Amino acid sequence: MSGWPSPSLQHLARLTDEVGIVEHAHLDRPRRDLGYCTDDAGRLLAVASKLTTEPDARRLANVALRFLDHAHDGDGTFRLRLGPDGEWTDDPPSDDAAGRALYGLGVAASQAPWPEVRAGALELFDAAVAFRSGHPRATAYAALGAVAILDAMPEHDGAHRLVADAADLLPGAAADPAWPWPEPRLSYANGLIPEARLAVAAALGDHHGAMDALSLLDWLAREESRESWFSFAPVGGRGPGEAKPAFDQQPIEAWAMADACARAHTYTGDIRWADAVGRAASWFVGHNDVGVAMFDSATWGGFDGLEPHGVNSNQGAESTMAFVATMSQARSSQLAAQAARSRPAAARASRR
Repeated sequence: MSGWPSPSLQHLARLTDEVGIVEHAHLDRPRRDLGYCTDDAGRLLAVASKLTTEPDARRLANVALRFLDHAHDGDGTFRLRLGPDGEWTDDPPSDDAAGRALYGLGVAASQAPWPEVRAGALELFDAAVAFRSGHPRATAYAALGAVAILDAMPEHDGAHRLVADAADLLPGAAADPAWPWPEPRLSYANGLIPEARLAVAAALGDHHGAMDALSLLDWLAREESRESWFSFAPVGGRGPGEAKPAFDQQPIEAWAMADACARAHTYTGDIRWADAVGRAASWFVGHNDVGVAMFDSATWGGFDGLEPHGVNSNQGAESTMAFVATMSQARSSQLAAQAARSRPAAARASRR
């Protein structure tokens, strides 16, 4: 596909040793002295289980799965950080980490082509599926993992129950039409909330809920835009009326937006959602508030943040996964959009 860098696991393979994926980097060099994080293991498992033709995909998936198995502390609880000494830190368990673990396990159990990964991921998903959280993003990640399971195993009871509970736990739009976001401020991975609401509604056959999720995503995409590009909420978030652009913008925002718009395109067939995926990918290649690329073309690592005069040149795990996953999503959406455009108008109309 022209226009998008080919998604590569090259830098993620560099960040991943026999223990897990190293959370931080100094420039492109892994900071093993800062240890490993369960959040990253869950997301790495999902990314590797989707990019299965990459040479390192199977190794990365197996390393991530072993790390999650080691981190699992019973039921829906996962330990958060492993130090460079091989000992778990005293950080309390994180709901977000547990949600991301279930997300990766669900994707791997349903999509990974390697028998040992599929079987191990399903076994661990079943052991942790009792997880529930009052934190919307943790619930959203877990729900996306459960929806992935249902796509492959429609009768899976634990995934059904998690999805049904997520329908009640995930927040809907606020009553204020000027600020319908269900929180006082945009914070992080914002596209995740409408994506999860859409995925859950679709899984439950709730068309009205799906339309509500699409409306919220449409508002978010407009709120996070400036002129023809995305101008994402920075690390500190953004509230009503606050000026754009603001920094330090994080790659996870583009990733969450790309995934949400791709799911909207799959659900509706509306090509404008595929175009929005392309805008999220364009953020990485320089169509952003500073006009700079957010990845290193020599290493295929993603830069850690967009700053007022350039980039944070460190290439950590989350940023690199965001870059790789968004490029993969953009290419898939571009293919789907091209196929849709090639269909006769009557066939396109029937999709709506």
